[in-house]
Amino acid sequence: MIVDTHVHLDDSRYTEDLEEVLRRSAEAGVTQWIIPGADPGTLARAVAIAEAHEGCYFAVGVHPYDARNYDRKLLERYIGHEKCVAVGECGLDYYRLPESEEAIAEEKRIQKEVFVDQIALAKEHEKPLIVHIREASRDSQELLESHAGKRGGVLHCYNADHQLLRLAERGFYYGIGGVLTFKNARKLVEVYPRIPRERLLIETDAPYLTPHPFRGRRNEPAYCRIIAEKMAELSELSFEELTGICRENTRRLFGV
Repeated sequence: MIVDTHVHLDDSRYTEDLEEVLRRSAEAGVTQWIIPGADPGTLARAVAIAEAHEGCYFAVGVHPYDARNYDRKLLERYIGHEKCVAVGECGLDYYRLPESEEAIAEEKRIQKEVFVDQIALAKEHEKPLIVHIREASRDSQELLESHAGKRGGVLHCYNADHQLLRLAERGFYYGIGGVLTFKNARKLVEVYPRIPRERLLIETDAPYLTPHPFRGRRNEPAYCRIIAEKMAELSELSFEELTGICRENTRRLFGV
């Protein structure tokens, strides 16, 4: 049994055929799903989906692109729900920054402030973090090492930065998705064997980052099998061994 530890089932691209998507997922052996919190506007839908499906869970959080819409009270409204397993996805994303130095500094300040507050929220409620890092490894690592609690979390869509491997010692796991199958994923393929096996998680980030050979299509949780097959190959393990390890890692981190 495979758990998709990061799948945006609350995305509007699943509105028309969510039940079919989940049916195909279950047929592929992917029978549990974690919906990360990203857009405050879809959090209520994520909760409703989790409540309607036995194997589905959610997290509360605000993506760095939505940092200006951060509302801690909204997250606190749902964090005690029996199906809330984490805080995130939260973090830093410097991929699209304003042009002026003053605006860049302000954007980074807001993102950091919101990230630190979500780290604090996770500590208060003893939840793991789901962390988004894009072109912001140094600042993200510094904040996590300074503020994160004992529960740790997962570096979603791990970006293959060697320095971030140090966070494994602080309770952090590494989410591996469709990027591992890309033809231009040389850096991740090279770094992957250095990730401790007991820190590996499987994710799709669907509807984004569809694995090869289906790039260009909407991603789905059923494609976890493709990712797991590539992970097993690089780990020199059987598919069953690799998925069993990741299943135990998921249970240990998220409690599901």
